[in-house]
Amino acid sequence: MGEDLENKGLQDIEHAMEHMESAKNNYVWEYFKDIDGLRKHRLSALKDCTNDMRKSNERYVPVILPSLPFNDEEFDILLSAHFLFMYDDRLDYHFHIETLNELLRVSKEEIRIFPLVNLEGKRSEYLDKIINYLTDNGCIVEELRVPYEFQANANSMLKIKKDNK
Repeated sequence: MGEDLENKGLQDIEHAMEHMESAKNNYVWEYFKDIDGLRKHRLSALKDCTNDMRKSNERYVPVILPSLPFNDEEFDILLSAHFLFMYDDRLDYHFHIETLNELLRVSKEEIRIFPLVNLEGKRSEYLDKIINYLTDNGCIVEELRVPYEFQANANSMLKIKKDNK
């Protein structure tokens, strides 16, 4: 699993860097000073991840959403980063709802999703409808600004709390 992820990660980094020059105005260059700094950071993160996977493979569970092989309320908090909403051009509303229902099932308390924009930096077309769905189903939902912004407009997260009354 680690070697496949490493190869895919290297391909993804090179693909992203090839397109970064033409898209660099869609990003905020404060945390990463330039494209080369971004490449180095991503390569370092990939190396750290794959090294940890080799040392502690039992901690990693490959899954294919929207189903998860975990027990009900197995985790206190779940984090979803750079997946839901980002790919709203490929993952439809139904997929988002099924995935969120599954995340709610395995979470005791809370889910956090970042960012709330798609790959074009626009607020996901599904976001408001999903917030209404979650609220109608007893969740407390907050949209919160965060201090981190690399992709322009990607500076907020969704905090979903289960109403465990």
